[in-house]
Amino acid sequence: MKVTDKITVTQEDNMELMSRYPDNYFDLAIVDPPYGIGADKAQNAGGDKWGYKEYKDTDWDSGIPSAEYFKELFRVSKNQIVWGGNYMTDFLPPSMCWMIWNKMQRGFSLADGEMAWTSFNKAMRIYDLSRGAAIQENNKGLDKFHPTAKPISLYHWCLEKLAKEGDKILDTHLGSGSIALACHDYGFELTACELDKDYFDASIKRINNHVSQQRLF
Repeated sequence: MKVTDKITVTQEDNMELMSRYPDNYFDLAIVDPPYGIGADKAQNAGGDKWGYKEYKDTDWDSGIPSAEYFKELFRVSKNQIVWGGNYMTDFLPPSMCWMIWNKMQRGFSLADGEMAWTSFNKAMRIYDLSRGAAIQENNKGLDKFHPTAKPISLYHWCLEKLAKEGDKILDTHLGSGSIALACHDYGFELTACELDKDYFDASIKRINNHVSQQRLF
């Protein structure tokens, strides 16, 4: 589905999507695959006690992607940013350029931050954005539908640090669609897919709403 002239999103398995593209077609893959830590279940376990909404029951975070997935990802993209890469080191070579999202929370049961492996030979970078600010950003004008949605500004930061003008971007796990909003804001061409129909439909609606809001100003 062509959502805008530069954003294409399909509802399909990511291996099917990648199989259609030649080697090194994408300049940069920015992906947020399952970490295999049961985050989809953990959000619902907190319930109203932690102020979470109730999400649909899923099993998408029961394991990490396969070796075949990473082989294809490296084939179709020249460079990669892999969120949760610290859980996938069996498939990722050593890298000096880790990206760290510092959630600026201490003394709390959840992680202080999240880590992304990258293929770049650059210095490690840290982005400071509190978890509270991230939740507020994702919920602004929306009914938050994905339990692990990342903030749009985090993807803005990734693009600012590691993307070049004219880069073709790939995302194999669209989820909440935040990366699509960031790519639209910065004028990048994005190809993405999402297997879950509910998440796909909701992310398409979110992207369209974002584009429509920008046209008003």
